[in-house]
Amino acid sequence: MAYIYPFRGYRYNVAKVKDLNNVVTQPYDKIEAADQERYYQTSEYNIVRLILNKGENGKDRYEAAAEYLEKWLAEGVLVQDEEPSFYAYWQEYEVEGEKKVRKGFVGMGRLEGEETVKAHENTLDAPKEDRLKLMRATEANFGHIFMLYSDEEQRVINLLDEAVKDLEPVTEVYDEDGNLHRLWQISEQAVLAAIQEEMRDKVLYIADGHHRYQTAVNFRNECLARGWKSIGAEGFENRLMTFVNINDPGISILATHRLVHSLADFDLKKLLAVAEEDFIIKKFDTTAELYQELDESQNKQHTIGLKSRKDPCYYSLTLKDTSIMESLVPDHSKAWRELDVVILHKLILEKYLGIDERALAENRNIDYIRYRDKALELLESDVKEYQAAFLLNPTPIEALQKIADAGERMPQKSTDFYPKLLTGLVITKLNIQK
Repeated sequence: MAYIYPFRGYRYNVAKVKDLNNVVTQPYDKIEAADQERYYQTSEYNIVRLILNKGENGKDRYEAAAEYLEKWLAEGVLVQDEEPSFYAYWQEYEVEGEKKVRKGFVGMGRLEGEETVKAHENTLDAPKEDRLKLMRATEANFGHIFMLYSDEEQRVINLLDEAVKDLEPVTEVYDEDGNLHRLWQISEQAVLAAIQEEMRDKVLYIADGHHRYQTAVNFRNECLARGWKSIGAEGFENRLMTFVNINDPGISILATHRLVHSLADFDLKKLLAVAEEDFIIKKFDTTAELYQELDESQNKQHTIGLKSRKDPCYYSLTLKDTSIMESLVPDHSKAWRELDVVILHKLILEKYLGIDERALAENRNIDYIRYRDKALELLESDVKEYQAAFLLNPTPIEALQKIADAGERMPQKSTDFYPKLLTGLVITKLNIQK
């Protein structure tokens, strides 16, 4: 059972911070060094100083973040809402020429086991340790965990739509891609109770935020071991989450493409020769032809695009027979074996090119890029001596649900939900009795 709670969120005080566009950011794990610097320069109150501090005034990044948080609370830069609330969160965006609206709501969700909260990706130790140090120092939740739930009748969204129809948003901001993010505060007791009741029987699926979720579990366990008590909705037994209906037509998943580098003996001809046994290989003269092949194969065939730095042509590789995957990874479910990203990782990268799971975990030979145009552009640039680009179709959301239900984990960067949930719209300070 999913226990979801309204909470008294902290939000930026518009009397102190005139333009909220200058203080919100992408999730911490999407912030590169250049982004961090840009956010630092945008505003002295940008939330990057809390989620990804550089380390200042002789303090490490975690101590400095905690100092900023306490200072902003004391100065009224961040103020707490008076009433427990859910926060309706709409994201209006455009992807591949189509305008969409993704609807969700922000609340505190109980940290639960895998029977209620299901993951689909593995986590790495370094990011979890980083986030745990920040949580220890600040005792706060900044970034949201993106949770999916199933509600074919749209009952929760209907409740939210009705609740906000006569309300003005408390926040309206744009992200770097021009997507509009709108937040409404919902405090009416009857509506809060109805949403809680509708969510009670839901199974939750982590869309984004696997490291943050596991970090929250680790922090909770530490607190319990110390004999501390979790107080109310803002206690350490719960975590800041945004809940989105998996049946929402506003959901978009983008593909994440792979750029290969630093292989000592990469040879396109040898790769194509060995791949010919398992794949139907087609050759194209233009990107448009390759893109059409990928688009037409989506959800029908397992087709992967290939471009080598030293070859002017483009190639598609379509798996001839999925039984090869059964012999290659027999201990996994059919749904897992037949993911395009698994076929790429296990058959092409690992079997053909020798890039195994350890190399992937250590980021030795692969970089990940969101857009296929960008991947091909970087392949030919001097940014890095990339050797090849592998282009994928997006992972279907139905596959995520099947694999999570089976207790399996996809390879990293298998799903890219777009747009991301912004950090800084609403946060929470944990209520702990020590």
